[in-house]
Amino acid sequence: MTKEQWGALQEQICNTVGDNNYKTWIKPLSFAGMNDEGVVTLHAPTSFFGSYVLQNYGDMLLAQISTVAPTVRRISYAVEQASASSEPKAPAKPAEPVAAAPKTLPGAPLDGRFTFDNFVVGKPNELAHAAAKRVAEGGPVTFNPLFLYGGVGLGKTHLMHAIAHELSARNPHLSVLYLSAEQFMYRFVQSLRERKMMDFKEMFRSVDVLMVDDVQFIAGKDSTQEEFFHTFNALVDQNKQIIISADRAPDEIKDLENRIRSRLQSGLVVDLHPTDYELRLGILQTKVETYRTMYPSLSIDSGVLEFLAHRISTNVRVLEGALTRLFAFASLVGKPINMDLVQDSLSDVLRASERKISIDEIQRRVAEHYNIRLSDMIGPKRVRNFARPRQIAMYLCKQLTSRSLPEIGRRFGGRDHTTVMHGVRRIEELRVQDGQIDEDVEMLRRALEA
Repeated sequence: MTKEQWGALQEQICNTVGDNNYKTWIKPLSFAGMNDEGVVTLHAPTSFFGSYVLQNYGDMLLAQISTVAPTVRRISYAVEQASASSEPKAPAKPAEPVAAAPKTLPGAPLDGRFTFDNFVVGKPNELAHAAAKRVAEGGPVTFNPLFLYGGVGLGKTHLMHAIAHELSARNPHLSVLYLSAEQFMYRFVQSLRERKMMDFKEMFRSVDVLMVDDVQFIAGKDSTQEEFFHTFNALVDQNKQIIISADRAPDEIKDLENRIRSRLQSGLVVDLHPTDYELRLGILQTKVETYRTMYPSLSIDSGVLEFLAHRISTNVRVLEGALTRLFAFASLVGKPINMDLVQDSLSDVLRASERKISIDEIQRRVAEHYNIRLSDMIGPKRVRNFARPRQIAMYLCKQLTSRSLPEIGRRFGGRDHTTVMHGVRRIEELRVQDGQIDEDVEMLRRALEA
């Protein structure tokens, strides 16, 4: 690879990551060389900068570079040193103010998708959403800090980015600094090494809004906690807004200094609860509307979103990723999105998120509900009293397990997979037509998942 090839890739890289991310993280890089082992070295302004780029953009850069240099194997960085023989530079002129230029500092890049408009509100997150909206309005500081906590994929980072976007849009001159606690630590350590602590303190203590994601990362790191505590106090004394997120409540973060824990609890602490079925379904429906503009020719069968919302319940990121993969797979193979395609393209995701619900358990629960013998439900009799519960049990097996149709058929007295398919479709139709059937199925599903 050559310097010219690196230059030719810049437009494509900019299109991939967006203008803001490109200007902040990619443009400052320069091509240093490529060795015989296929390692491309890029010059970075600082060690922290290089580490961050490799962590967050390394895979993308490797893919882009491989289009012009197929032998590339890895990307590394080196901190660019100023040349001793370089000509002295003229004194810099004072920068002229630019009208309405955002003062958002170069922390972690913000994701343009994470806005309030794209945040689906439900009972588990409505309080966190309301608190985030209040802070984003940029009025007088009413609770400081705002502390958002919850498990992975519940929307903490989405709300943090949404607040930053909204604040910058309402007041472009506001200095908003968003970064992770890990990045705070890296910058702190880098400043110590380079003897630039005054610059560090000036940057962090002069902002209008400080947003720190995943604060649990600094637990047990004494020097970083010390500096974070003083930064926190300095901003609070100036009545500047602080927004913090973590994966657990302040009093549950092990090895966090008591004085920091006390400070974090002094504002509004809001829990983002695990999502419920209705919220997960709403998230999928919102996501589908976006994908319809990207894949206008693709159709999606009824029941697919409901199935995904039921089956993938622990992590919204996994849920959204599954839908992304589903649309991409359907587009590549030119097939409609139906339950068969779901099983083909998401088998690994479904196995990983599979509930511990067995076909035997479903059969027993349905038989008990309809007061029939298990042997009659899985036996050969086709009378309505046995056939309808059998179809409901097949439907639930299809919805709540990742077992294939042939396997389900075998567990129902050796029936063919087409029989199972017919039973599943019949129950789907009856859930729309017959309120009692729909109520029975929903009650059974909730009982099995409890």
